[in-house]
Amino acid sequence: MKTFDVIILGGGASGCMCASQLAGTNKQVLLIDKANLAGKKLMATGNGRCNLTNTNIRKKYAYNQDLNRYFSRFGEGATLAYFRALGLETYADSEGRVYPLSNSARSVIDVLANQFAKSENITTQLETEIENVDKQNDSFIVHTNKGDFSAKNLVVALGGNCGKQIIETFKIQHKPFVPSLCALKTEKTRTLENTKVSNVKITLTTKKGEKFTEFGEILFKDSGISGICIFNLSSILAREGKYDGQVSVDIMPECELDFLKNLLKERKALNVKVSKFFEGLFVNPLAYHILSQLKLDEEKSCANLTSKEIDAMAKLIKNLTFNVKGNYDNNQVFSGGVKLSALDQNLQATNTQNLYFTGEICDVDGICGGYNLQWAWTSGKIVADAIKEK
Repeated sequence: MKTFDVIILGGGASGCMCASQLAGTNKQVLLIDKANLAGKKLMATGNGRCNLTNTNIRKKYAYNQDLNRYFSRFGEGATLAYFRALGLETYADSEGRVYPLSNSARSVIDVLANQFAKSENITTQLETEIENVDKQNDSFIVHTNKGDFSAKNLVVALGGNCGKQIIETFKIQHKPFVPSLCALKTEKTRTLENTKVSNVKITLTTKKGEKFTEFGEILFKDSGISGICIFNLSSILAREGKYDGQVSVDIMPECELDFLKNLLKERKALNVKVSKFFEGLFVNPLAYHILSQLKLDEEKSCANLTSKEIDAMAKLIKNLTFNVKGNYDNNQVFSGGVKLSALDQNLQATNTQNLYFTGEICDVDGICGGYNLQWAWTSGKIVADAIKEK
């Protein structure tokens, strides 16, 4: 059985950051991952561009999480400085999202791989399945399909619920894993399938009556809604542990209700059938959906629309509602995981010395835009610094 000072389980962002920070030290480090390339998971982030971080990290991370005590130790500025030292050039867009100048996640993977390659103390064990983990005396034993490995320090950097067995084995306090940052299943959207609507206001009302709002773009699916705004709002339901609530879409948030009513009244002068009333204002699938909800006689002239019908149109445009019935399995992250209260300031388990947790396996999940990757970099760095001091 091969022995190391540190074993890192998971070659995603946090695992790679931890290993990279330990490169060149006197610690012998083993990084284990089931993929054939360390950092391969980064290829799926930012639509293949790798949204590294966000310049607004400390202003807005997640709706109900305060992580500044960690970001003050290694935040977005330190992350960008570190990657630039590795040779990665970046830029930020108008929303603060930071990407490699190459617009390719492969650039991030390459600079990390170069760091590993030139460091004699880093060993990567790829295409390896982790079977289970136990502890014998002061060493953690990692059993894999390619043999057993031991180390005094174990870093669990597995994504989502992949490390559930380890959490349960060592009796670490945690919240159940729930898919987050995903599309929502709803009712009444089949006629809207593949329709994209921009510049809308989306309000989620939870079963508790709490309201959360996002602005941006949505995409309708055959029986649900998707898009970054919906992904962000899904994290609220994920943290409640149940995908149940109501989503309200304001299609024209820039217009006050009275202004919209007057606009619709003016459109009566078009003197077309009601079925054609919204053409030039909305894309056809959305227009048809609104009319179907109102149950109007689509063959009559719009000139004959009553004030009551116009008012109903305006109210529906400002408040198109859908009941949430569940979630799609396209989640980008998992909510839940190891509670931060079960870890010390260095993310070491309070009940098991030398056992650390980083990245998504912790009960931390942010909105879209580089927030989750920043937690990965931050947590990986914090753990590496703690191990260096031993």
